[in-house]
Amino acid sequence: MKAKNLLIFIMLPALSWSQDEAGDRRHPLFQNDTVLKAVLTAPISQAYDQRHQDVRIYYPGQWTYIDEAGETQRLQVSIRTRGHFRREVCQLPPLQLNFKKKEVKGTQFAGQNKVKLVAPCKEGQRYQQYVILEYLAYRIYQVLTDHSFSTRLVRLSYVDRDEKLEPWTSIGFVIEDDSDMAKRLDLDRLHLDSVLYAQLDHPQLSLLQMFQFMIANNDYSVIKPSGDDDCCHNMELLGNEDTEDIVIPVPFDFDFSGLVNASYAAPPSQIPIRDVRDRYYYGLCQPQSIVDVGIAQVQSKREEILNLFRNSQELDEKTRERSISYIEKFYDILDDPEELEKKIIGRCRGERLKEKHFGEATS
Repeated sequence: MKAKNLLIFIMLPALSWSQDEAGDRRHPLFQNDTVLKAVLTAPISQAYDQRHQDVRIYYPGQWTYIDEAGETQRLQVSIRTRGHFRREVCQLPPLQLNFKKKEVKGTQFAGQNKVKLVAPCKEGQRYQQYVILEYLAYRIYQVLTDHSFSTRLVRLSYVDRDEKLEPWTSIGFVIEDDSDMAKRLDLDRLHLDSVLYAQLDHPQLSLLQMFQFMIANNDYSVIKPSGDDDCCHNMELLGNEDTEDIVIPVPFDFDFSGLVNASYAAPPSQIPIRDVRDRYYYGLCQPQSIVDVGIAQVQSKREEILNLFRNSQELDEKTRERSISYIEKFYDILDDPEELEKKIIGRCRGERLKEKHFGEATS
């Protein structure tokens, strides 16, 4: 496919989602949930070649997109590979997009500087569906709470300026910057070595743990870091940096979840399951009154969550039906008191922590 013809792709009709309640505080890029159409022209092959290096430089390129008025806009952008696991194993690793703040003023990218782009790990429809499902996992959490990352789908055409790679088009998504999310919520990003049970915002934690069980994701921690990184694993921590007395964890990276069911995903070694599709509650124990807060919220959003999958034009029919069934099975557990006790309440971790913090009389 010739590069000059790639703009044809980005003028196709877009799919709309309803905006969430925090829409008016988000930057313009995330105020609109239509699928953004864009072309990235850059030395992509050079960026990919340095994926295994600890120090990676940015390569200059051009970002061409169709704005809300249907006009073609062009911005300068620099790219480099990013991430940890996916950067190492993916044929097409995720990219960091670096825009110039002065240039993006007055455009749909106003306020954007460094933007995370999630793309299919490899070629093929199966990997394309993985990305759509991970995007929908982010969307589920956005439906449940404003304390979440905003995201937007991008139908992106890639043009390697060195012509070592043939042009291709795929659907990915961009993620709201950590600092932008914190600012939107009038909170600070916290950089901690670890988090104490007593510091956690427990109503928010209850909702988070129900969400992680819904999508069958155990690739996270709300109290411990991963390796030498700040706490916590696959969590952004928000709160008041002057006191750090209340910590709100915000999850990200859901490609190891059962909902996505990526071919490269495996359960954490400490979880007694072999298949990521098998739900296993690994949440911290909390008083029943607080657990009920999370349950009530996910119950109240049942149809809105299921409609994300019903209305997605990017999912193929088989993946859509399988995903809806998977989410419905989660709700079957919530609807059955015996299953709820067996698979969630009775399987929590840290009963002594709960009793120490809330008192032994809690249930």
